[in-house]
Amino acid sequence: MASSKVFLIFILAALIATPVAVAQLGGLLGGLLAPTSIEGVLFCSLNGKIDVLNGATTPIFPDASVQLRCGAGNVVSSTTTNGSGAFSLVTSPVQSLLSSLLSDCNIVVTTPLSTCNATLPSVGVLQAPLQIVGKTAGGGLLNIVKLVTGAFQLIN
Repeated sequence: MASSKVFLIFILAALIATPVAVAQLGGLLGGLLAPTSIEGVLFCSLNGKIDVLNGATTPIFPDASVQLRCGAGNVVSSTTTNGSGAFSLVTSPVQSLLSSLLSDCNIVVTTPLSTCNATLPSVGVLQAPLQIVGKTAGGGLLNIVKLVTGAFQLIN
């Protein structure tokens, strides 16, 4: 009987202490384990960015396959650019730690550049690192970390 009372007191203490610990850490989901939104606009160029050549701007790259790859090329999430060349990927806290995303992951465009412009290479992929741009409050303890792509490079 005495051991069950000690057990109940331990459980009660743990339940009472948990909200304090979460508040001090900024919330588990508001810290390192946060849903992550990765957004960008892809242009039909060797660097994936907008360029101005001879007074004309680079067109957007619609319907391009975009992947979030981590580690040894593991695909964590994927999407397709819309008609405006925009893409958005969301990862869950379980899929990735923010620190891993920033150090071990890249955005990879697998659709050949020649798809949007026949004069561009038909082999290789555009690849870019990730950069953090901030957090948005999702209500309560939930914050969403916003990332964007760094500079794209053509990788053969």
